[in-house]
Order: sequence, then structure tokens, then C-alpha cells
Amino acid sequence: MPYDEDLAARVRRVMARRKNAAEKKMFGGVGFLLGGHMCVGVWKQFLIVRVGPDGYEGALRETFVRKFDITGRAMTGWVMVDPGGLETDDTLRRWIRQATAFVSSLPPKT
Repeated sequence: MPYDEDLAARVRRVMARRKNAAEKKMFGGVGFLLGGHMCVGVWKQFLIVRVGPDGYEGALRETFVRKFDITGRAMTGWVMVDPGGLETDDTLRRWIRQATAFVSSLPPKT
């Protein structure tokens, strides 16, 4: 199944406002990087969000959120948000803000 182009377009509109943002095809979907660090992505119909280790457990307690596991091994610090959790642009922006806050705390890529 290809990734959700409509969701990718919504993410693209939000990420386009950020400096040092880039888009890259990856893992059968599309990833959005900030300063060279993977931030959010779209895989199938899911939004993939890098929440970091401190935001991980809290994010998993939210409705429509599950572990990011597409290979049989969950990636700690990353979550998948089902389409039901992305119905409004405000909710999408909130997830992207959480991811960009974490990624902005990382050391610059060299």
C-alpha cells in the first residue's frame, strides 16, 4: 500500500514553514527532517512521530497511538498515529510541534 498522499501534503504544509526542513522518501513512505534529523513521516495511512524517550510513554497513552513497529521491533521514542487521531489540522500540528521540539533539542548533524 502506498503512503497517504493527502496526509503527506498536510504535513508538508506545516513543515514548509520551518527553517532547515527537508523531505526524503524512506521506508516505503516519506520522511520529514529538521536540521538533518528525522522528525515525522508518513507510512501507509499513519503519521510517524519522533517523540523522544521522555515523551514516549505519554504519547502511547493517547487514543489512536501505537508503538512504531513496522519490522517486528518497536523503535522506542517513535510512535504511529492512526488516521482517527489526525482528523483536524490542530491535532496534526500538535504532533508535529512535539516532534520538532524533541528534534530541536538534539545536537546538530555534521
